[in-house]
Amino acid sequence: MTNIAILGANGRLGRVVGKAFIDAGFDVRAVTRSGKVPAELKGATAVAGDALDREALIRATQGVDIVFNGLNPIYTDWGKCLPMAENVMAACHANGALHLFPGTVYNYGSPMPEVVTEDTPFRPTTEKGRIRSAMEALFRREADAGRVRTIILRAGDFFGGTGSGSWFDLVVAAKMNKGVYTAPGPANLVHEWAYLPDFAIGFVGLARNQGKLGFFEALNFPGHAVTDMDIKAAAEKALGRPLKLTFMPWWVLRAGSPFVAMWREIVSMSYLRFEPHRLVSDRLEGIIGEVPHTPLDEAVAEALKDIGISLDRAKDAA
Repeated sequence: MTNIAILGANGRLGRVVGKAFIDAGFDVRAVTRSGKVPAELKGATAVAGDALDREALIRATQGVDIVFNGLNPIYTDWGKCLPMAENVMAACHANGALHLFPGTVYNYGSPMPEVVTEDTPFRPTTEKGRIRSAMEALFRREADAGRVRTIILRAGDFFGGTGSGSWFDLVVAAKMNKGVYTAPGPANLVHEWAYLPDFAIGFVGLARNQGKLGFFEALNFPGHAVTDMDIKAAAEKALGRPLKLTFMPWWVLRAGSPFVAMWREIVSMSYLRFEPHRLVSDRLEGIIGEVPHTPLDEAVAEALKDIGISLDRAKDAA
C-alpha cells in the first residue's frame, strides 16, 4: 500500500485531500502540529510535526512514498512560506518522497491573462505572487538537481469542504441565511474556482499515474470558470428562493488597510476579483483520464451544506 503524508492536515485543503486518498485506498499519515487527526480523516495515522522544525518534519514523514504539501499560513504570516518550503524539500529528499503541491494563480500578477495555460509565464506583481513564484523556483531547482520530484497542480479559488477561510464562505455565502448574495467583484466577470473534492481527486489521479510524469511538472486544474451570477443562480436553486445581490465594500477595506494588517493583505490581491481569468490544460486529461468536474449546481449545493447552511431550512423559510 502506498503511504502518503498530508502536511497541514487540519486545514481545509488538507482534510479534503486526505479523505480523497483514504477513499482511494492509500495509507494516509495526517501531520499536524498538535498530532491530532481531524474528524474528516478517520482512518489516518496521526503524527505531530511542525513544518518550521526541519528535523521534526523529517521524522514525521519518515518512510512515506508521497508528501502532499497543504501548508498555507494565514495571509499575514506568509513570511513563513519559504522556510516551510525549504523544510519540506529537506523532508522529501531525506525520505525519497514524491512532493505534491497545490499551485495558485498569484504567480501571474496583474494584469491577469484571461486564459492561463501551462506555458503562461510568471509575472508576479504582489509580494504573495513573488513568494509563490520563489517557492516553485525552489521546487524546480531541487528537481533539476535530482533531489526531489515535484508535481504541481494549479487551481483557482477554493470552495467546498469544511472549515473557513475561503472567499466562498467569508464573503459570497456569508449572508445567504439572510437572503443576500455578496459578489466580491463585478457580477458578470469570469473567475476561476476549484471545487475542492474535485481538486483532491485530481491529486489522487496524479499519484496513480506517476509513470506518465517527469521529475518536475506544473499542471493546471480547470475547475469552474464562472461568474458570480452563475454561482448566485446555483445557490438560489439549492436554497429554493431568490437572493438579493450586493457587492463587497472594497472602499472600506482600502480605507482601513493602513491600520488593519489582514485588510491590507486582502486589498493587495484585490485585482483577482476585477480581472477575468480561467485555467486551461492540454495535458491533465491525458495523464489522469477524465478530469473530475462536479456540475456547478451540485458543487454549490454541497459547498453550502459543508459550511452549515441548511438547504431544507432555507426552503422551509421561503
